[in-house]
Amino acid sequence: MKKRNLTPPFANQKTHKHFIHNDVREDEFFWLNERKNKEVIKYLEKENEYYFKKTFHLKSFQESLFKEMKSRIKEEDSSVPYYYNGYWYITRFERGKGYPVYTRRKKSLKSKEEILFDCNKLSKKYDYFNLKGINISYDNSKVSYSIDTLSRREYTIKVKELKTNKILKTSIKRTTGSSVWAKDNRFLFYTMKNTNTLRSDSIYRHDILNPKNKDVLVYKEEDDTFSVNVSLSKSEEYIFINAFSSLTTESRYIKANSPLDEFKIFQKRKREIEYSVFHYGENFFILTNVDKSMNYKIMKTSIHRTEKCYWREFIKHRKDFLIEDIDIFKDFFVLSERINGLTKIRVSSWDKKNKYYLPLDGETYNVSTSTNIEFDTSKLRYTFNSLTNPNSVIEFNMKTKKRKVLKEQKVLGGFNKTNYISKRIWAEAHDKVKIPISLVYHKKTKLSKNTPLLLYSYGSYGYTIDPSFSSFRLSILNRGFIFAIAHVRGGEYLGKKWYNDGKLLKKKNTFKDFISCSKHLINLNLTSRNHLYAYGGSAGGLLMGVISNTAPYLYKGIIAAVPFVDVLTTMLDESIPLTTSEYDEWGNPNKIKYYKYIKSYSPYDNVQKQDYPNMLITSGFYDSQVQYWEPAKWVSRLRKLKSEKNVLFFYIDMKVGHGGPSGRFDYIKEIAKEYSFLLELEKINK
Repeated sequence: MKKRNLTPPFANQKTHKHFIHNDVREDEFFWLNERKNKEVIKYLEKENEYYFKKTFHLKSFQESLFKEMKSRIKEEDSSVPYYYNGYWYITRFERGKGYPVYTRRKKSLKSKEEILFDCNKLSKKYDYFNLKGINISYDNSKVSYSIDTLSRREYTIKVKELKTNKILKTSIKRTTGSSVWAKDNRFLFYTMKNTNTLRSDSIYRHDILNPKNKDVLVYKEEDDTFSVNVSLSKSEEYIFINAFSSLTTESRYIKANSPLDEFKIFQKRKREIEYSVFHYGENFFILTNVDKSMNYKIMKTSIHRTEKCYWREFIKHRKDFLIEDIDIFKDFFVLSERINGLTKIRVSSWDKKNKYYLPLDGETYNVSTSTNIEFDTSKLRYTFNSLTNPNSVIEFNMKTKKRKVLKEQKVLGGFNKTNYISKRIWAEAHDKVKIPISLVYHKKTKLSKNTPLLLYSYGSYGYTIDPSFSSFRLSILNRGFIFAIAHVRGGEYLGKKWYNDGKLLKKKNTFKDFISCSKHLINLNLTSRNHLYAYGGSAGGLLMGVISNTAPYLYKGIIAAVPFVDVLTTMLDESIPLTTSEYDEWGNPNKIKYYKYIKSYSPYDNVQKQDYPNMLITSGFYDSQVQYWEPAKWVSRLRKLKSEKNVLFFYIDMKVGHGGPSGRFDYIKEIAKEYSFLLELEKINK
């Protein structure tokens, strides 16, 4: 079938005006937020129909890409077993099946396999299925778990008796999915979401023996800028309730063997003071930013004296070292630190006399400590991968310093990591700050202004996008693309200040950094405006929206996945999920200084009559993070104002939410759509 000269759908325009701060914003597509309106559904279906008809000629190519990417996966595979409380736990996948099977074996890996959950069977009735929060009771007799079948991140917690496989009467809806057992194997603590806003605001205690009784509310967070969760210390001695915003935390705790006790405050909240608590013996260790420790330090206090005035410095703050995490063992503690953008793992004895870094090479890698549940062990597990190296699970003996690769990701189809080159370069931003860029390409790719390059970024919430391996990405690398990551401000790649300089009233640094990286790659003759592509999702989709308005001439094409593009309208509507908890990230537009600043960059509010690049925009109808109407409105306004004939596709999956499809193979189909969009623009069709 040849490409057809189809007319794109145009949503009806209906008068609506937003008024605040003596300012009026006309929003002709505001009505698209009416989720149950048949006219809205009809419009969204027309967008999908338009996308499928315009890309029908790519259908066989997309299928070919899908099969190619799928063929690299070792379909029959299993995780590295880990030992906990008398059992070995393993997650495995079966050939041709899209969901995991969770299993365990008692004492020995040679023991009979006990299937906890076969998600392939459990998912058969649903278009979307996600099982998480698997939590075994102390006596190994029961397991709590949670299921989401709508892709809105609202989980129902259930409990199964393991000897009989009987599902008990416990059924707790609208939770975050995680739970914590008390040591009596009877009481279960969990986090409930607010019905309207989906904010995690309440902690309840559930009695397994009396499931019909009303669950007891043990904590309610009244500040709507905070969320809460419940967790168990690694020592399994304490249960913590953690209240948190983007800037501030506050914890409460009880002994895990005293579930009916009242939770005690660890340290009262103070704005812009963050802390996380870890238990060991007679002490608590606190990872915190107190005393202006922007990149964090570690404090120590007695389990009997938790107020800040009793905290004593254990690991001091260092200006150029961001402490990201601590793992505690009987004889050692392990710090995950970020230095000049690179994660380092530091092992130390408790007396600090024996300390060293794990040897790690390169500048484009991703390393993190892994499943380390055991306390009395000298073996540390961590994972390592890079832009050229598949993921490895490594066991490191902290006493002998010997390392053992427990598992390396198998990439089928003749993959050879020596065929690929990765490096890190630095671009100069508008304010002379140096912005790191990680990139990878096939060694046979000729680097010139005609080289296609896909530049990816996120840049919000302090979330760092480390350079990591993707077997799917090989499909564009093998076809001559360069793939690059711009480590822009708004993440924490270069520490906490890197994050602070890309949020609130400094948010535009994120966008300007990405544009500077784009120009730098062009100036290096690694690509050109006719071959440069940009990709970002969620808050990274906001980035895509801004650059499409402010520097559309730099890009041949842009992919924006589940993009957060109607920032001002969303942040002014406290009924929308997660809005109030985002004030510390974007600013509260009820205050005029934030209103004006957000309005100056919000993609939807700044669409204008001009040429735009080719664009593919995706969404999920049940998205709880970025409501579907944000990209729908954005696309509608783009169609109304864009002045060229470049393609503008809007594909909305009517069955899923923010994370996309749930099956491991369905997800690849979405990647195939994105890659075919890029390759079509480069006239690469095989």
